[in-house]
Amino acid sequence: MSKNATSAPIEKENNLGASIVLFLVVIVLFLGAIYSLSFLTLDNPWPMAVCLGLFALAFWIPQTILGRSDSAGES
Repeated sequence: MSKNATSAPIEKENNLGASIVLFLVVIVLFLGAIYSLSFLTLDNPWPMAVCLGLFALAFWIPQTILGRSDSAGES
C-alpha cells in the first residue's frame, strides 16, 4: 500500500472536446505534409520543404507543447 493515497495530487487531463480538436489540428498538419508531396518535382524543391516543416510540426507540437516533456524529475 502507498503511504498516503488521499494526498496524491489529481492529474488533470483534457476533456473529450479539446482532445478531438487537438487531434484534428495535428492530423491536418500531417495530411497537409503528405498532400504537399503531390506537387514535388525535380525542378521545384519547395513542396519537400513544406512537407518537412509540416511533418515536424505535426510531431513537435504534441510532444513538446502539449506533452509532458517537463516531467523527467517526477516519480
